[in-house]
Amino acid sequence: MNRLLIAALAAFVFTQPAAAKVEPYPASFHVSDVKVDGAVIHVRVGGHGPAVLMLHGFGDTGDMWQPLALAMMGTRTVVVPDLRGMGLSSHPDTGYDKKTEARDIAQALDALKIGKVQLVSHDIGNMVGYAFAAQYPGRVTRWAAIDAPLPGIGDIWEQQLSNPKTWHFNFHGPDEERLVAGRERIYLDRFWNELGANPAAIDEQTRRHYAQLYARPHAIHDAFEQFVAFPQDGIDNRAFLAKGKLPMPILAVGAEKSYGTKMADDLRQVATDVTPAVVRNSGHWIMEEQPAQTVAIVKAFLDKP
Repeated sequence: MNRLLIAALAAFVFTQPAAAKVEPYPASFHVSDVKVDGAVIHVRVGGHGPAVLMLHGFGDTGDMWQPLALAMMGTRTVVVPDLRGMGLSSHPDTGYDKKTEARDIAQALDALKIGKVQLVSHDIGNMVGYAFAAQYPGRVTRWAAIDAPLPGIGDIWEQQLSNPKTWHFNFHGPDEERLVAGRERIYLDRFWNELGANPAAIDEQTRRHYAQLYARPHAIHDAFEQFVAFPQDGIDNRAFLAKGKLPMPILAVGAEKSYGTKMADDLRQVATDVTPAVVRNSGHWIMEEQPAQTVAIVKAFLDKP
């Protein structure tokens, strides 16, 4: 079987960009604010069947996954948290290393009485996802990881550290926070415009929605702390890898105008069963730029027996 078959099929069907605004989750979803060690995690849960866990990244919240949640809720219990310090979760002063954030997720799942999950992640969600899968490999049956490499692992990460587009990795501190305060929309526009293949696909309503969330008290500080933690994340990731590679099937999804097939190269460093897929005509913001194509690729992988 062609290892790019999923991507090729989806690319044949869905190649044109289409703007996607942030839509509410169905009324059948219920929201919980789950207490974990040092934080409160805001979680949306809906549907029925085996669980699928969806982890967002920077510039988004769990709201990004609504189209995929709609596609999966008929056969899955869909679990969509906001990460610590992001969205409607609490904003503690510490705990932004991804090992700790993965423990947040494990404790939230325990509170919801959910054991094993399929995992879908994007951006910083990949980093939390790897820390979750490495610490709790028996809880993850499949993982679709989308368009961001893992800190501290291999050449792809090292190249990112010198990439001019990732200057934000080192943009943090009190003065940087003062620069962004009240200008959160301008700061986030830079990410959507420069890292997207089609910035127009990220419409005005979407930009306003996330800018308002990132303008909440402490939100930008905590978002910056995600990047501050990268050196520690690298240390933790190398320690995870030293214990062995992940055994579960992994779909490494790269955006054509972003990481592309490098996503598979990156994840093969930490896992034994990796299949590549590419979201065509998309930059980094796959759920905003190419939601239908992304949903088709991920759903086909998750629906495999």
